[in-house]
Amino acid sequence: MLTRLDRIQLVVSDRIEAAERFQALFGARRLAEDGTATLAARRTTLQAGASLIELLTPTGPGPVQEFADRWGQGLFGVGFATPSIEAMAARLDANGVPFSAEHGVLYLREARYGMPTVIVPDTPRDPVGDIRAIYEVTNPVADWREAADYYTRIFGLEPAHFCPIRSELYGYEGVLTLFDPPRRLDRIEITQTFGGGAMDRFFRRRGPSLYMCYLETDDVPMLEARLEALNLPWAPAEGRPPGTNLFIHPKALFGMLVGVSKTNFAWLWSGRPDLSGAPEGTPLIH
Repeated sequence: MLTRLDRIQLVVSDRIEAAERFQALFGARRLAEDGTATLAARRTTLQAGASLIELLTPTGPGPVQEFADRWGQGLFGVGFATPSIEAMAARLDANGVPFSAEHGVLYLREARYGMPTVIVPDTPRDPVGDIRAIYEVTNPVADWREAADYYTRIFGLEPAHFCPIRSELYGYEGVLTLFDPPRRLDRIEITQTFGGGAMDRFFRRRGPSLYMCYLETDDVPMLEARLEALNLPWAPAEGRPPGTNLFIHPKALFGMLVGVSKTNFAWLWSGRPDLSGAPEGTPLIH
């Protein structure tokens, strides 16, 4: 019942500064200034590619204030699209998942595995700026199978679409809960960490939570050049051909780690390497 990853939510201390950064780096367009009573937050909404980025600052006690008090800035939540809000509401009710409805969207009132979630109607939008879309959030948990079973049940996912993953380099194993392959890359990456790497340290510090997001663009070198021009920290992905994969440091984007892959390149580690356009013999390191 999920069709795509529609948006991410980011807690920031200065929405104006953050909006300007996303505009300069991704060619994002500012769409709206409003608020959400459910999150007790003011919100600046940007569009980058076909995805939305919601920049949140707290207005009082509530989930955003709790996040800001504990962690400062960073990736707070994610929004997924569904073809029927009514059917999704009925499914959540049937599975005992509490939610709040506000302005036609559904906010889950609990994040059992550390992934605050809003469900929105699937409303296609023409992409803007210099990226295609945000297609993944990474959710490290204590037991990836248990979390995958839960998300499958409450969101109506299809396990036959899922792709198992394991990375010795980055220290995790788990699954990609692909929503609509091979048409779309959109998914939740559920991971169980090991080995003391960056994701493992993050999980040990925060517990179940959102670690990062991934986006794709037709022109990775363009983003590299912009990051350099803006003096923002980034690193190429290890073992990847030049111009295909990089990571933007959390210091560059207000506490949020962002992976960037060339359009379709992520199929290399998503179960369909034939769709990736990667040269033969490119390692499947993720």
